[in-house]
Amino acid sequence: MNATQSNADTLSHGLVSAVRGAVLDVAFAQGSLPAINEALHIALADGRVLVAETQAHLDPTQVRALALGPTAGLRRGTVALATGAPITVPVGDTVLGRLLDVTGTVGDHGADLPGDTPRWPIHRAAPPLSAQTGTSDLFMTGIKVIDLLTPLAQGGKAAMFGGAGVGKTVLVMELIHAMVAGYDGISVFAGVGERSREGHEMLLDMRGSGVLDRTVLVYGQMNEPPGARWRVPMSALTIAEWFRDEARRNVLLLMDNVFRFVQAGAEVSGLLGRLPSRVGYQPTLASEVAALEERIASVGGASVTAIQAVYVPADDFTDPAVTTIAAHADSMVVLSRAMAAEGIYPAVDPIASSSVLLDPLVVGEEHATTALEVRRAIEHYRELEDVIALLGMEELGAEDRRIVGRARRLQRFLTQPFTVTEGLTGTPGRSVKLADTIAGCRAILDGECDDWAEASLYMIGTLDEGRAKEAAAKKAAA
Repeated sequence: MNATQSNADTLSHGLVSAVRGAVLDVAFAQGSLPAINEALHIALADGRVLVAETQAHLDPTQVRALALGPTAGLRRGTVALATGAPITVPVGDTVLGRLLDVTGTVGDHGADLPGDTPRWPIHRAAPPLSAQTGTSDLFMTGIKVIDLLTPLAQGGKAAMFGGAGVGKTVLVMELIHAMVAGYDGISVFAGVGERSREGHEMLLDMRGSGVLDRTVLVYGQMNEPPGARWRVPMSALTIAEWFRDEARRNVLLLMDNVFRFVQAGAEVSGLLGRLPSRVGYQPTLASEVAALEERIASVGGASVTAIQAVYVPADDFTDPAVTTIAAHADSMVVLSRAMAAEGIYPAVDPIASSSVLLDPLVVGEEHATTALEVRRAIEHYRELEDVIALLGMEELGAEDRRIVGRARRLQRFLTQPFTVTEGLTGTPGRSVKLADTIAGCRAILDGECDDWAEASLYMIGTLDEGRAKEAAAKKAAA
């Protein structure tokens, strides 16, 4: 109600004239229509205040608005107050450690936020290009395959693409743990269309690891109206922008799942009566994604680093939503169902994944060369997989057999146990320094491990663990 009170002198009153699920038509007096994206507050009989957002002007006296909450109990003739401003969310140090919804209402059963908590509108322009500062600093994750083949940029945008059940959320959770170990900035987590179970687990994990006081959780759950799921990333990004612009602190913005944002936008577009575009998506798909992604930037020495999980419907990487989001990413981490089926976790596809930072001028000659050779070996192995399946390894030449053996060992070395799965696997998680990852891959590429069992390299941290496993296996066999 803060927005309503602060704009009391600019309020105009309208009456709800039609309710169609999450879409409302509201009639105002001639010449007093609220602006597009302006918030409307509607008091319901049960004491709730329903927040809606103006989406279209139907005629000189009527607007069409999108409700961000359930409309059960809303009747025609109910008064709607135009606040004169967009939807706002609370920002500042007081929101740290809290779980909020799309409008900033506390959802963790804790105390209400202080009355003097500042609020910012969720619709804000992207920083001008002249104010943005580029960065080539690496964001170290401790995950071998990501740090080596798809390095993330501090202040960049990384997207993790994968179908259902290949490990996107587990990877995001592991990145949060990596951030706990080596990152001293603020974290903002946007749960877009999340299951309530996942949100509950996230809250408990963060309480248990002691990082909740540096984190803000913003959720629009799967059972909420499409308007709430559509605007949750904007709310989370606004909170992140406050810490970047006002507190001058680096922010890690984690979004799971950006596809649900696009999906909610498609639902909203259909509810508003717009004609669908390609594959049934909204005609405004590109501009909606750009309005979100272009706000993620480094300004004045402080950065917002975004790590986004993206669901790939039916494993179709040509889906318009996937290609539109991919166009904005600096680093693309592609998860493979075939690798997950083989037990290669994290199931990151080393060939399809990419990063603009994998350049000798940015990461150094040794890193770039090692990554290129790892990719080349695995790609050569994939070219020969059909031959191996039909005729067996014996039909390959000596050089091909050597490359295939090293590629298989590289694939297994790039697996590692995660901290977040320790309760399921019983194996403690590993965080590996980039130098150790490069040294291990270099040793495998140079043939040091050619006579090792592949199992010795599976689910380990550094190559020294593999040496210990190989020595133990040989001793047991002797």
